[in-house]
Amino acid sequence: MLRWNDKYGIKFMRLSSEMFPFASHEEHGYKLAPFAADVLAEAGKVAAELGHRLTTHPGQYTQIASPRKEVVAAAFRDLEYHDEMLSLLKLPEQMDRDAVMILHMGGTYGDKAATLDRFRENYSRLTEGVKKRLVLENDDVSWSVHDLLPICEELNIPLVLDYHHHNIIFDPSVREGTLDIMNLYDRIEKTWTRKNIKQKMHYSEPTADAVTPRERRKHSARVKVLPPCKPDMDLMIEAKDKEQAVFELMRTFKLPGWDLFNDIIPYERDDEPRKEVAREAKRTAKRSKKNDIDNDVVEVDSPSPVSPEDFGMGGPQNRVYWPLGMEEWLRPKKREVSKKDKVYVNSQD
Repeated sequence: MLRWNDKYGIKFMRLSSEMFPFASHEEHGYKLAPFAADVLAEAGKVAAELGHRLTTHPGQYTQIASPRKEVVAAAFRDLEYHDEMLSLLKLPEQMDRDAVMILHMGGTYGDKAATLDRFRENYSRLTEGVKKRLVLENDDVSWSVHDLLPICEELNIPLVLDYHHHNIIFDPSVREGTLDIMNLYDRIEKTWTRKNIKQKMHYSEPTADAVTPRERRKHSARVKVLPPCKPDMDLMIEAKDKEQAVFELMRTFKLPGWDLFNDIIPYERDDEPRKEVAREAKRTAKRSKKNDIDNDVVEVDSPSPVSPEDFGMGGPQNRVYWPLGMEEWLRPKKREVSKKDKVYVNSQD
């Protein structure tokens, strides 16, 4: 996946939290070292070779500010798991520093001030390895940039600005914009630079028919514009079409890498050997009197012009992009069966 991304100009990837199932489970959890240490180090070597930034985003139930002790304990285990996974990549110093873990504050539990106090207390108990990687992100339900920026500055935690979340929670009316947040840009940037971590931001857009805040939380398949941000920061696009959304932006704004890929050919899959079926009607001696037809089916494997390995990388012509809504191009075209012409015969009474 890293080499595929590199081939098409994508240098930034979020590692799945589900890579090692149940690793942070209270009863069935396990350490990644030593059994996964070598393979993670190998993956980290590839990332370092290609200069790719890797980050993680623990799930919504990882909340260290919860009033429930069992939730906090589970959150601690989950953060330790993510820290171990990133540490075992053995990335170079700066790349390791940039390998952050994005976390939401979670619920407010009816009292934001008390929730922030619990966060302060529990944050102080985290290991230094987790603290080094932990960053906070504003959400689209409870915690705005204005809520989180002060505590990020207080505890020396970087703040990930999510434009889409900000638009929803800061202004419940139907509008998308960033002007009101730009006055905080310098303060947000300093939460990153004082820890010598490369800043990252998130961007997404609501679906076209979304009106209410609840409807607007759903991410669109692709995004149409870019937010105002410095060219030296990392911008993560959160969209349903994933890499296709990135390709769309590359083409629209002629971003680096826009000329590295081409459209796929609709309904064609050159990586799969096709079976050509030849039907030949033969009359047999035994059935000749009954005018029966016996169809012999002969299956022949045609040679594959592109190996599965090369095809997985886009083939020699780098065909990896499809237009919005054209995912069906990836599947074989449905067979069209035409109805036989009806023959009408006039009969005499």
